[in-house]
Amino acid sequence: MEGALRQFFASRAAVIETVGGGYREAVTALESFVLRGGKRVRPTFAWTGWLGAGGDPEGPDAEAVLQACASLELVQAGALVHDDIIDASTTRRGFPTIHVEFGELHRRSGWRGRPEQFGESAAILLGDLALVWADDMLHSAGLAPEVVARVTPVWSAMRTEVLGGQYLDIAGEVAADESVESAMRVNRYKTAAYTIERPLHLGAVFAGADDDLIDAYRRFGTGIGLAFQLRDDLLGVFGDPEVTGKPSGDDLRAGKRTVLYALALAAADASDPAAAELLRTSIGTDLSDAEVERIRAVLVELGAVARVEDRIDALTADAFEALDSSGATEAGKELLRASALAATRRVA
Repeated sequence: MEGALRQFFASRAAVIETVGGGYREAVTALESFVLRGGKRVRPTFAWTGWLGAGGDPEGPDAEAVLQACASLELVQAGALVHDDIIDASTTRRGFPTIHVEFGELHRRSGWRGRPEQFGESAAILLGDLALVWADDMLHSAGLAPEVVARVTPVWSAMRTEVLGGQYLDIAGEVAADESVESAMRVNRYKTAAYTIERPLHLGAVFAGADDDLIDAYRRFGTGIGLAFQLRDDLLGVFGDPEVTGKPSGDDLRAGKRTVLYALALAAADASDPAAAELLRTSIGTDLSDAEVERIRAVLVELGAVARVEDRIDALTADAFEALDSSGATEAGKELLRASALAATRRVA
């Protein structure tokens, strides 16, 4: 994946240089953001889905499929850059977020206007560039025309769904929607669909899989994708900043209406009014480390953490049932099981 991404970036160099000015430096910041880390979950599931549907890693179309799979990392980059602006996040993978980085560039340079506005404006443009480049990378991969025709509606649906999920997320925050159903709907479309379900769908389509395998992949991908996000919800509150690369308790400060929060609030409303008041008045505020610790304790005491773990286990079990009964190759099934466990049991 890394090689495919680097080759694609190199292929854009001439156009970047033509624009001139500080564009090269700005684009370098985006390239560094993409290449410095990340779990590569989406490209990995697309590639593994292709293998499981009979794709040959030594075959003549392998290089084209690899580049097409890697293009998903640029969709992810664009989403993360924009998401960090929306959440006012200051760090990502242990580094300043793109909008913070460009705000600091403005300050160091002594430019006119507000550094924060410039930083956000630059990050919006670079996030847009990542999304544009994802399309370019997919369509320049060298896939056969008939494969491109099959892939295009899946690719389109994936991008529409993730933006819809992002909208539901921000709307849920401002409307203070406290329901588990709303949080799960956001998880379904903001994360599960484009993290695992649609990448697997794309991998299957690259290989020309039949509808039965595509349906099994989508059921598997939805379950593991939801479990992946539930694990992310736990890490957003309990994760170690040295491992996650993000400040501890960031989701609480950002006002995220997660399934963890919704389950805790439902339990508190039923049995502990003081805890319910604490949760409602604390979320979305500039919490101190001590206040984060107090909320963590409440989430555990209310049983919300255990309930989320139970949901992760149930979703994973259902996903594995779909995979085991599918027509994927045995080697592909083993790879998908391993990838699924890595995604749902991770610590970062």
